[in-house]
Amino acid sequence: MEHHDEHKEESKNSAKREARKEEANLKDDLAEKTKHGHNKAMDRDMMDHDRGKHDDDEPAHGHAGHDHHKMMIEDFKKRFWVTLVLTIPILFLSPMIQDFFGYKYLLPGNKYILFALSTVVYFYGGWPFLKGFWSEVKKAAPGMMTLISMAITVAYLYSSATVFGLEGVDFFWELATLIAIMLVGHWIEMKSVLGASKALQLLVSMMPAEAHRVNGDQIEDVKLDTLKKGDIILVKPGEKVPADAIIVEGESYLNESMLTGESKPVKKSTDQKIIGGSINGNGSLKAKVEHTGKDSYLNKVITMVEEAQKSKSKMQNLSDRAAKWLTYIALGIGFGTLAVWLILGFPFVYALERMVTVMVIACPHALGLAIPLVVAISTAVSAQNGLLIRNRTAFEESRKITALLFDKTGTLTKGDFGVTRIESVNDKFSKEEILRLSSALEQSSEHPIAVGIIKKVKDDKVPIPKPENFNAITGKGVEATVEGKEVKVVSPGYLRDENINIPEDAYSDAAETVVFVLINGELAGYIALADEIRPESADAIRIFKENNIKVFMATGDNERTAKGVSDKLGLDGYYAEVLPHQKVEIVKELESKGEFVAMTGDGVNDAPALAQANVGIAVGSGTDVAAETADIILVNSNPQDIANLILFGKATYDKMIQNLVWATGYNVVAIPLAAGVLYSTGFVLGPAVGAVFMSLSTVIVAINAQLLKKKIGK
Repeated sequence: MEHHDEHKEESKNSAKREARKEEANLKDDLAEKTKHGHNKAMDRDMMDHDRGKHDDDEPAHGHAGHDHHKMMIEDFKKRFWVTLVLTIPILFLSPMIQDFFGYKYLLPGNKYILFALSTVVYFYGGWPFLKGFWSEVKKAAPGMMTLISMAITVAYLYSSATVFGLEGVDFFWELATLIAIMLVGHWIEMKSVLGASKALQLLVSMMPAEAHRVNGDQIEDVKLDTLKKGDIILVKPGEKVPADAIIVEGESYLNESMLTGESKPVKKSTDQKIIGGSINGNGSLKAKVEHTGKDSYLNKVITMVEEAQKSKSKMQNLSDRAAKWLTYIALGIGFGTLAVWLILGFPFVYALERMVTVMVIACPHALGLAIPLVVAISTAVSAQNGLLIRNRTAFEESRKITALLFDKTGTLTKGDFGVTRIESVNDKFSKEEILRLSSALEQSSEHPIAVGIIKKVKDDKVPIPKPENFNAITGKGVEATVEGKEVKVVSPGYLRDENINIPEDAYSDAAETVVFVLINGELAGYIALADEIRPESADAIRIFKENNIKVFMATGDNERTAKGVSDKLGLDGYYAEVLPHQKVEIVKELESKGEFVAMTGDGVNDAPALAQANVGIAVGSGTDVAAETADIILVNSNPQDIANLILFGKATYDKMIQNLVWATGYNVVAIPLAAGVLYSTGFVLGPAVGAVFMSLSTVIVAINAQLLKKKIGK
């Protein structure tokens, strides 16, 4: 028996080890996929040499390059340090440096020692740039690697020629310092790029290695990929939820902050959904698996963020075009500079130095990074805060929004309806009978009004009868046969269409929503429900107003209820008793008035309006993140999230413009200086100083993009 237990325990540990190993592989795969996604969005000229760098070595690694980019960062780091160590004696032994600092220390065969050290620096330190140059030549797309390679090659070949008889002064020291500075610039830049993918890797790490599956009276630990829809799982206190599921037993507070941006733990009980990756509080839960693997909420979020990071927007295309033209301009000005200085009668070595400096300065390094890094950071940070971007152009254009059209229920209001009154207007039916018969129609609906009616029925312990021939009346209510009676629960619009008079006392409070119950074609009575306005709504409306955005509301509720909410929140206008298909007409009307419209809806009924709007925002989607017609999906229904979205969209655009202005403005100023326009004043910009400025430009752009993380939610 003891041996059996040991064997069982060993099997269990083995399963755990296997599960953790699989989890690690999964994370590696996604991390690699994510990073390559970033690279596709990055400037092609910059990253081609990075991707090609270890191609020949990959089979030897045996990991299919799963940690390819970490190795590249380490490789750049190693090449930098080796180059730096060799640069020190090159500087020390360089006659030009000795003259500048006023000392003399020449070894026997000094120039040959410099040549040997510089040759190692050129081929070892400069290899990534030379390989990148060849890649660009094959694609007939000259870019940054072309410029760097030409600069270091011209410097190396000319200096080598002076060693073996050509008249002139070598500048091996410029070559060495240029390569060292370019390597450190690439190293820092690549670390910044990969840092943008950490948010996605963090999302992946949220899934546990295994799950506790309930099998009769037994509980077994299984790998995640063995879970199927319908399985019952046990989630112990403090554990991560292994899959999207519905609670069947127990209640607890769950931390969903990394998934939805909701900072407070959310109370969950029987029949409520829990999201895979969220952290359970102090209660034990049994839940029925609803989604696993690629259908899970977390996987949809990861896929969506990856696609958004890889997709190109108008700003990205502008950046690419600017980088391409800058490459051609730099080559033209570089050779033009050489020609002009030679025509003016200056020595070839001086003219060559001017050309080299122009080419170093003009590298579109910062420009290639300006937009893609902001894209990578904004999409990842947004996902962490419950903002899922499907359309990057729409996200960037959210800064233009002048009018917001809100759906009321569950967005401006809590969507948590409670029955406040039940009234009978027909002697044949009591209040209890009206509630009982109407509950039969509402029991399978997830609409907030239906949920409110069912809650009342359960509180009053009223038995719910079974409906037959159930049918939804589009935008107006539901109908079914209950106990042989034709029962309808409808909106006031249905009564007007059927020329049925609405009871005068139906609306006693502007904040109430009223539904009417018809039995066998007669008005039997009505049920009034109250939906509390969200405390966050007022703050959100204030932020919109401060940003000159008009706020409108479209609701299926009656005029009185709509006006009550509108007046309380100070909206710019409202549309009452609106059917889902009519919302698209409202959007068109606002657009015809010159407004840049954002439509917020639930992503299903509001699909036409979301598609018509300049920016479609699906709200209240919860775990249903596949709202195909929306440009942006908000996991929560909180209107403050929409305010955050618009402000973050503006901040993202500002960062893009700042980076573009810095990257291009830097070149506009630096290229003429490198060409020697201030020669008459005695100011000459050398290649090494040019390399420092260029690398600083890149680092500044990278740091500026990272500052975007501080903008979300402010």
